[in-house]
Amino acid sequence: MKREPVINSLQIINNHKLEILQKGRSGPLIVILTGMGCSFEEWYEVTEELRKTTQVLMYHRPGLGDSELGAEVRNTFATVQDLYELLHFLKVKEPIYLVGHSYGGLCAQHFVKVHPEMVAGMVLVDSTSVNVRELDELDLPVLNEESDEKWVLKCLEYASKEKEQLTSIIQPSLLEKHKQFPVDIQERLISFQCNPSLYKAMASEIQNWKKDAEIIKKLNELTNTPLVVIGRDKEHSILSDSEADIPEWELRTFEEKWEELIIQQGNLSENSDVIFAEGAGHSIFLNRPDVVVDSVLKITGK
Repeated sequence: MKREPVINSLQIINNHKLEILQKGRSGPLIVILTGMGCSFEEWYEVTEELRKTTQVLMYHRPGLGDSELGAEVRNTFATVQDLYELLHFLKVKEPIYLVGHSYGGLCAQHFVKVHPEMVAGMVLVDSTSVNVRELDELDLPVLNEESDEKWVLKCLEYASKEKEQLTSIIQPSLLEKHKQFPVDIQERLISFQCNPSLYKAMASEIQNWKKDAEIIKKLNELTNTPLVVIGRDKEHSILSDSEADIPEWELRTFEEKWEELIIQQGNLSENSDVIFAEGAGHSIFLNRPDVVVDSVLKITGK
């Protein structure tokens, strides 16, 4: 599948426009599924390195970026359908290597269980677990104040605003890492945050993700699909969040459970490695892009 080095395009997939980013001319095809509410532009450093020896395909789920949000429910199966149709549209014949971060990792797990013949290997980057409900069972008074219900209400409030109003409310900003990216990418990252449809899509994903996890859990196992599971640095995450007026014991309890769920993901395949990215928080692709790149190249043999 020969392509120009970098192509950003809009294509009609499943009757709605999807914003697609393609990098690289040759080599195995890497498909990256981003986290909830996250732009593929944040993966700039990772994809610039991967494009040297592989092809990279990313897209914004409906409602994100320039991708059109339809009336359908946004859940992991909708993402499975979109990705399947996108690969068909691009005439991809060879099995892909799937990379999923956070909620995108939950989508990746759903896709590989429905279409195992289409996936040559997978990297889960601090992925949401199919056992995510176990986090809700922790007795954490401060952390549990931020419930899914409150998150959905906030997203729906933002979704009801015009773009100019939303920009004024959220005051979009960039992380220090983002400021190292090219100026045009920084501008797109700012604009990405001010799109009302982003928050409407997120509300739908949040309303469905725990039901999705239960569905995915009951699907077929991966058997021997090559798998690398990357988890964040527990101590780094506790230290980073310690300034947010959350008791350290709550942070530690949460992070220990999250680490346990990450380790469990290694059981998804008989051919897996579980590693933790030292010095990285949840956005491992920003904090330790080298760990993500090395893991992808490991499963592709490049």
